[in-house]
Amino acid sequence: MSRRSRTRALRLAAAVAGGALLATGCNAAAAKKDEDGKSTGPAFTLVTPDAVGQNEFLKLAVDGVKAAAGARSGSSKVYESTDAASRQQNVQAAVDAKPKVIVLVGFEFADLVAQQAEAHPDQSFLVVDACTKQTYANVSCAVFREHEGVFLAGAEAGLLSKSGKVGAVDVLDTPQFRRYSEPFAAGAKKTAPASEAATRFVGGQSPFNDSARAKEQASSLISGGTDQLMAAAAAGSYGVFEAAKAKGAFAYGVDVNQCVSAPGTVVDNVIKKTDVAVEKGIEQAIGGKGGQIVSYGLKEGGISLTGLEQGVVDSQCVIAQHAPVLDQVKRLRDQIVSGELKVDDPAAK
Repeated sequence: MSRRSRTRALRLAAAVAGGALLATGCNAAAAKKDEDGKSTGPAFTLVTPDAVGQNEFLKLAVDGVKAAAGARSGSSKVYESTDAASRQQNVQAAVDAKPKVIVLVGFEFADLVAQQAEAHPDQSFLVVDACTKQTYANVSCAVFREHEGVFLAGAEAGLLSKSGKVGAVDVLDTPQFRRYSEPFAAGAKKTAPASEAATRFVGGQSPFNDSARAKEQASSLISGGTDQLMAAAAAGSYGVFEAAKAKGAFAYGVDVNQCVSAPGTVVDNVIKKTDVAVEKGIEQAIGGKGGQIVSYGLKEGGISLTGLEQGVVDSQCVIAQHAPVLDQVKRLRDQIVSGELKVDDPAAK
């Protein structure tokens, strides 16, 4: 699912990613450059909404910033946040340092960036996986077309389902989150026209963190015959995996490879390549194209499936055992990339 859901599913302990420095809240101002502070090129700063740790989505963002800096003989800093207060503090520290571009990942930064963009019109910002409500000449945005990858996952589900019933457990019943249910159903229909689809929503007081509720919703779908489930329930997705494993059904993850969390149960994952969005977004920001929103999908290499990437054999994903299915999905991917096949975006309705 989009990062606005996924971040809550993957918040883990902080750790240093590569050579980049991770600074938190109160000690953000003490951050140092990756190397020895003597870079000759531009400086780039990344502010994360959560601890990086083993969070692959955020680790890719770190890689993207480091790659952009390296390609320009520059330097990079990474400020790691843990809560709303540290996010605000880290953004201020980043602005005070005046780097060439400040990169921020996630919807949590939208309002903060809007405030800083108005106050510092000469500072360039790149927001990844979200954008400000208002357009600013110094704010670039990189968003993802998740629905394209979800469609492909649904195509796999249609081909693999024995019951002819597929389903999804979504966080909330909103157009943005329906990007993980409606395209999944459409993909299944594409490869298995007789298939049926159903969706359950977590909702409640803690929709992003309620594994118990997500597990209940998944169990309900499975009891009704669903044997292929899109898990788009943020932290609750692990509850979906548990339900699927207990009842012999299969699930699909989002954003990163979640097969390692439930080997033999998770078929594939709709992955978002944050590094691609960061590298290309920085190029956009420093190339005089600020104030634009750029969408990354299958064509741009920002969205993919674990099954379509190198290393799928070692991914622990069930799809690795189904080469003929992947061959069909590759053909669908190529049709989407060429424009021959268009996937409807629920968020655009």
